[in-house]
Amino acid sequence: MAAQKKEGPLRLAPDNQKKQVPLRLSPKLYNAIAAWADDDFRSVNGQIEYLLTECVKQRKKNGGYVSEDLDKPLKLDFLTEE
Repeated sequence: MAAQKKEGPLRLAPDNQKKQVPLRLSPKLYNAIAAWADDDFRSVNGQIEYLLTECVKQRKKNGGYVSEDLDKPLKLDFLTEE
């Protein structure tokens, strides 16, 4: 089945409300983020929001994507099977 194309304008959340977004993470990635969040005295949700905010700031600062290889799979040591 082909993916459905969205019709109409992009729907943005109002400026005064946070948008809820379901997110699926691998257990290893979640654990790495949770440990980092604990080090920074944040919740996991707060850490994810912080990381995404920093990524968007960097993109706006550079006028482009954080990485030109954004669509290529990352090789992260902490996510590999042991």
